[in-house]
Amino acid sequence: MLKKSLVYLFSLVLIFGAIPIFKLTAASLTTGSVSLGDSRINASNVTYTITFSGVTLTPIKCIKVAFSDAATAGSKPSGMTISSLALSGTSNYIPTPASWTPSNDNTGGVSSITFATGETPASATARTVVLTTITNGSVAGTIYFVQFSTYNNVDCATSPVDNATIAFIYTNGQTVSASVDPTLTFSVAGVASAASVNSSTTNVTTTSTTIPFGTITASTNKIAAQDLSIATNAGSGYTVTIKYTGTLSNGSGGVITDWTGTNASPTTFSAAGTPAFGYTTEDAVLGTGTAGRFTSNKWAGFTTSPLEVIYNAAAASDTVRIGFQAGIATTTPAGSYTTTVIYTATPIY
Repeated sequence: MLKKSLVYLFSLVLIFGAIPIFKLTAASLTTGSVSLGDSRINASNVTYTITFSGVTLTPIKCIKVAFSDAATAGSKPSGMTISSLALSGTSNYIPTPASWTPSNDNTGGVSSITFATGETPASATARTVVLTTITNGSVAGTIYFVQFSTYNNVDCATSPVDNATIAFIYTNGQTVSASVDPTLTFSVAGVASAASVNSSTTNVTTTSTTIPFGTITASTNKIAAQDLSIATNAGSGYTVTIKYTGTLSNGSGGVITDWTGTNASPTTFSAAGTPAFGYTTEDAVLGTGTAGRFTSNKWAGFTTSPLEVIYNAAAASDTVRIGFQAGIATTTPAGSYTTTVIYTATPIY
């Protein structure tokens, strides 16, 4: 029970993203990637976005997706469930995704998505198959594979058109390291107090896994930072996103509201005395919207959807600083305030 001061503890558990990597095995498909909406082991209702270029522009009647522990044949990843797998209407691999129906073999880890009339992909580039309602596997640090193929027959076996194999890894709370030609490494390091982050000065010392804001008062905002390091030889570079699992709260109704700036339009953080929680990035060459929108000490509020904080359009080895800021009012309820932040790094091939 607090008697003389209000103590606001903020502990962030970083969940490192499952980093998609791939090796093409088909004659037609030339580039591709797979991105997981939530990369933690055992996560449910996860969306897998599979993207390819070099798509053959002929009719297809089956899209077959097999999840396996081997590049060919193999078994479904341990703990993975695809019983409720569905094809999202945002898929653009085929013109009318609503016309296609998945048939899911959960035991074998195979989904056969068919349309008896068949359709021809509208373009050979940037074609996506978005699969939803998947439960991730239960083993971190093991390479798994998406075996992707299309057919001009609803038997999903004859009249093959395109195919490729993409590898991915589930990781949870550890430094990410992946190497499957091309290569990728990703790590997080703490930053000391009195360091600079996007024209602000930190007054909190962080580690690679925690951001302990400690006691926050209405007279002084708390500012912290972490350094994200990523290296890849993927020809089209990489992107890193950030999200949280929910509003910074004390579990008893007390919340520190999200800063009103957005990722698309960040703004200068409020002076001390206003309840707010947000983030900033020192990357001035983002790949979406205005590239340098966070420069000049601009901040944005968190959401539960992934938001771009680091981008490079080419193979690179970069270290970029991410900042966190929190403020309270004199009326902010006492308690220990927590949330979980998730970084996800995705190479682009």
